[in-house]
Amino acid sequence: MMPSVKITLVKGLVGTTERQRATVRTLGLRAIRQSVVRPDGPALRGALRSVSHLVKVEEVSQ
Repeated sequence: MMPSVKITLVKGLVGTTERQRATVRTLGLRAIRQSVVRPDGPALRGALRSVSHLVKVEEVSQ
C-alpha cells in the first residue's frame, strides 16, 4: 500500500506569491485548518517544500 501524508493549511495566504497560492490550491487546500490526505511521492514532496512555511505535514499509516 502506498504511504500517505496528511497536509493541513496552518497559515493564511495573504502576502504570499501567486505561485505559492497556486501550489496550495493544487494541494486541495482552501481554508486555514483544512486538511487533506494525499499519496506520498516526489512531486508532492517538492510542492510541500515550496510552501513548507504555510502547511503542517504528518505521516498517515493506513
